[in-house]
Amino acid sequence: MASFNVNAARAQRLEALGRGWSFELDGDTFELPTELSRTTAKALRRLDDDDVDGLLKLLLGAEQFARFEKHDVTMQDIGAILNAYGKETGLGLGEG
Repeated sequence: MASFNVNAARAQRLEALGRGWSFELDGDTFELPTELSRTTAKALRRLDDDDVDGLLKLLLGAEQFARFEKHDVTMQDIGAILNAYGKETGLGLGEG
């Protein structure tokens, strides 16, 4: 019996989704990962449920988060971004 090839499965997922998922805000483009490392997943679990900035910092990284903070964004905007992100990547972040 052949063993499950994790690298082949990962390559297949990345081919289907791409390396990043992007969204546009006021003409500025941001990219979120389509897969999360175990380290990132552990850091996400340590966040309080209402730590939206912490979640965005982890997903966007420092440089993108600094750009993101310059925009006037509502909680509804963030909810819409996370909802679309979850639907397209299967990560289900921001659902409660």
